[in-house]
Amino acid sequence: MIREFANIQQASSAAVKQITDIAGSAVRARGFCTIVLAGGSTPRQTYEFLSAAANAAKMPWQQSHFFWGDERWLASSHPDSNYHMAHNVLLSKVPVPSRNIHRITTRHKNPETAAALYEKHLRDFFHLKTRAGMKSNDLNMGIPSFDLVLLGMGTDGHTASLFPGSDLLEERKKWVAAVPPGVGSPPVARITLTLPLLNQAENVIFLIAGNRKRAILDSILTRPAEAEALYPAARIKPVGTLLWLAAAEG
Repeated sequence: MIREFANIQQASSAAVKQITDIAGSAVRARGFCTIVLAGGSTPRQTYEFLSAAANAAKMPWQQSHFFWGDERWLASSHPDSNYHMAHNVLLSKVPVPSRNIHRITTRHKNPETAAALYEKHLRDFFHLKTRAGMKSNDLNMGIPSFDLVLLGMGTDGHTASLFPGSDLLEERKKWVAAVPPGVGSPPVARITLTLPLLNQAENVIFLIAGNRKRAILDSILTRPAEAEALYPAARIKPVGTLLWLAAAEG
């Protein structure tokens, strides 16, 4: 499904409505919800709007768990850290318990170690939640379903830290993987969730802005086979609902 907006402010408001509705439904159904946050600049206004009093009052913060789709190999205080942005504009302004914030840590020896530890953390978290009623797909290696995954898309068609031509696009076993430096902006090493985990989500929302990204989206919609070979975002095909919120202007 695609919804189009004149600007990023309108698209961000729509994203906030989706987030609060999905979180509320998950908590009513199971008592908690799991949300994967996107990095980069595009979701910043969504997070700012979500932290505003009127919207924040609609979120079940105490029962909401937050994760990240990817992280740059930078200190958590660095302005380009995805955690730093989400913490500054959203998480530090709302009553979410610290134990519900599941960030990708970058203080380990190397990105490979950090990726392995984050995957272990996810497996431990969802193992406990599965026992408490969390859904998982036994036919798909027990991969759990996040209630909501928020994603952006780069002008090269990348999403999370899955870049065109990356071997990680063919990863089938790992939930989390390290990405070598040299791609993306800034061109530092990264840690990313992989397609098997992202595509098991109950809801995926892409938030994009601008003509260049809209052109890629048109390609994904009209020439899916060709787009899959070119753009990692085209490989996001969740078992649940996929929604594109497309703003004409950033």
